[in-house]
Amino acid sequence: MADARTSPLPDASAKVWFTDPPYYDAVPYADLSDYFFVWLKRLLPEHSHVRDPFDPTNALTPKANEVVQDDAKWIGGRRKDRAFFESAMATAFIEGNRVLDDGEIGCVIFAHKTTEGWEALLSGLVRGGWVITGSWPLVTERSGRPRAQESAALATSVHLICRRRPQDAPVGDWTDILRGNRQKGLEGLYDRVASWMERLQGEGIRGADLVFACIGPALEIYSRYSKVVDADDREISLGGDPTAVEPHQRGYLAYVWEAVGRTALQQVLGDDEAGGSDSGAGVLEEDARLTALFLWTLQSSNGEGVNGPPAAEKDDEAEELEETEEEEETPSKKKKGLTLVFDVARRFAQPLGIHLPDWEGWIIETSKGTVRLLPVSERAEQLFGREGAQGVAAELERDTGPIQLALFPQAEQGAAPTVKGRGRRVAKGTATLVSDDSLRARREATTLDRVHAAMLLQRSGRSSALRAVLKAEQERGQGFLRLANALSALYPRDSEEKRLVDAIEAQRPQRRV
Repeated sequence: MADARTSPLPDASAKVWFTDPPYYDAVPYADLSDYFFVWLKRLLPEHSHVRDPFDPTNALTPKANEVVQDDAKWIGGRRKDRAFFESAMATAFIEGNRVLDDGEIGCVIFAHKTTEGWEALLSGLVRGGWVITGSWPLVTERSGRPRAQESAALATSVHLICRRRPQDAPVGDWTDILRGNRQKGLEGLYDRVASWMERLQGEGIRGADLVFACIGPALEIYSRYSKVVDADDREISLGGDPTAVEPHQRGYLAYVWEAVGRTALQQVLGDDEAGGSDSGAGVLEEDARLTALFLWTLQSSNGEGVNGPPAAEKDDEAEELEETEEEEETPSKKKKGLTLVFDVARRFAQPLGIHLPDWEGWIIETSKGTVRLLPVSERAEQLFGREGAQGVAAELERDTGPIQLALFPQAEQGAAPTVKGRGRRVAKGTATLVSDDSLRARREATTLDRVHAAMLLQRSGRSSALRAVLKAEQERGQGFLRLANALSALYPRDSEEKRLVDAIEAQRPQRRV
């Protein structure tokens, strides 16, 4: 046993340096080890291994030197914060670099599902003098486990393949790294991410697993250089402030998350959707892009969907654990809906021009660091008023004339229902800067609102009202159908949402040739 930061191995003595390092703030390893350690001490009293080799006064497992991010713990008068974790990991990676023989490889396993955890690990890896040359996700987790239900729990552990960075590594040009340079034979970040996403998807890797599996290839074109600078010789660090505009302040990894997000939107909604502007002709609105990106990230590897295998295929252990969880739930029942870690949702939404606070309480709900995508069933009152989808649709089918409801203001007899969108909140002090036309446009229903309204009409069994909506949407353009098709491919395979959107497609009026 030894401290990884001061390895007893001699220089260039290892053919492979293979490590599964601590997962940032995800696991309190030493605290968990104490549970078993006290029993081992009873079984092996006075044994030399059953003690803290770094602190004779500590009767339990080593704590002081443990490399984790835990603000509640201190070492040498400083908190074990992110800076401590990055610094300690960098020291350990430098040691791995030292003991590895020339031309051999290192492998680092990681499976954290927040961008902060990844950035902390990668920062230490790059500072430790490594070049990441490959990134291979291996499916290691059982998808039917309760932890994986309706969340972006990872099914894979990403194996980062690394080699020593030469001492005389050149300085990289930021423009070449971001956009590529054909004359120099350099592939840019966006092309690299797109090609690897296609490759990994062909191997069954999906969602959050795919996101983090793209990190290795993206980091190779950055970590091969001693440093990366822009035209003004300002260094582009690995991490930074994702809200900043200037690359040297924003950091490279913010561009990696952006490249993955844009590529994903291009795949599921079309090339125009990655631009992030609601004003473009034929471009779907922010809420549609956010929903599509949310659902895309929640896909699971090997095509099992975010809900894992069907209930009949779950093993006894999974069922027993689920029953236990249900018994332990508080009286306030767990809300339905798919969830993402807020950090992941924010990192993807921000560079794509998607403002999460604008959609809070409308299509998402944020609580305790988690973002929940509201189920379509919870949007009935938003879109149809208190009467609900069934009541409003019933009034339409009775054909009683003009209906004075929030959803259908002054609806004419026989006309398709018009979905009314919500009014956006305007920050204090800015009301005079917003034009009447802008406010009027913001009150209009989005394409996603209209698709969800149609799904609710389908759910309530009001086929006549649904047909009127579909006919009106067919005359409006292709946005409705394009989004509905995309959502059908993204919704979990056994979900009610997928059933509803597929039923809508079946009732769509066919164009005459």
